[in-house]
Amino acid sequence: MKIRVLGAGAGGGFPQWNCNCDNCRRLRNGQFNGKARTQSSIAISTDNRNWLLFNTSPDIRAQLEAFPAIQPKEGIRDTGIKAVLLIDSQIDHTTGMLMLREGKPLNVYCTEMVKQDLTSGFPLFNMLKDYCTVNHHPIACDESPFEIPGIDDIRIYAHALKSKAPPYSPHRHDPHDGDNIGVIVEQISTGKKLYYSPGLGEIEPHVLQAMLNVDCLMVDGTFWTDDEMVTRGISQKRARDIGHLPQSGPGGMIEVLNGVPNARKILIHINNTNPILDEDSPERKTLDANGIEVAYDGLEIDL
Repeated sequence: MKIRVLGAGAGGGFPQWNCNCDNCRRLRNGQFNGKARTQSSIAISTDNRNWLLFNTSPDIRAQLEAFPAIQPKEGIRDTGIKAVLLIDSQIDHTTGMLMLREGKPLNVYCTEMVKQDLTSGFPLFNMLKDYCTVNHHPIACDESPFEIPGIDDIRIYAHALKSKAPPYSPHRHDPHDGDNIGVIVEQISTGKKLYYSPGLGEIEPHVLQAMLNVDCLMVDGTFWTDDEMVTRGISQKRARDIGHLPQSGPGGMIEVLNGVPNARKILIHINNTNPILDEDSPERKTLDANGIEVAYDGLEIDL
């Protein structure tokens, strides 16, 4: 199973277009030892030809152009994208579907709650029906396995995470199972497993169990501290308030991952304010010492 990180940044990417935080300013000025990142998405394949996208960020066009394996190979119009799986209905995870409107009908796998959001508050499915149409395939949150035609030798399990729907959602203040999911992706022939959860606010028992039973983790790396946005004068909301477990501190992601001894551990969905983007920072060195990697655009993993 090959995993390609199309984008490793949080909403807005890095640098964010309107941000003058220390990280963004120094990157623009060439004073930063670190990489720019587009908004979060990954792709998975077992044959390097047929790909399943997890989320479609607003940066999808640039991400696909930077990825030769998924580009057209046959005929006048072609794509290696066989299906899209949406983790949630956040704008930074779904807007890229508009960029895919020239393609064949889009086979989109998502929960009923995500489908409701994308036919109401942000009616992407309704808009796309006049371009390429959308074939919706429902995902249950009960960890029952399912397979995706065209993506051979892959089995997927999904479970609900405690989270909120996006601000635009009609049920923003009425959370439901399926607003946000974590997924286990298993290669059937080898038994190798990936756990993918770019938005993870709480380590519930079923989440920890999933993390303990996979070979590779790609999990929420949005913020270093719970008050990161507050101390930088950007927002009054704390990391946990918006559904992201910070890396540092008691109960933080570092502590959690240290309790998962046998998996490769990778943080994804990194906010532009997070000091771990600076490869010379003490925070990055702390991750290195704990055997925790930081995803970047173009990272490829073979399981």
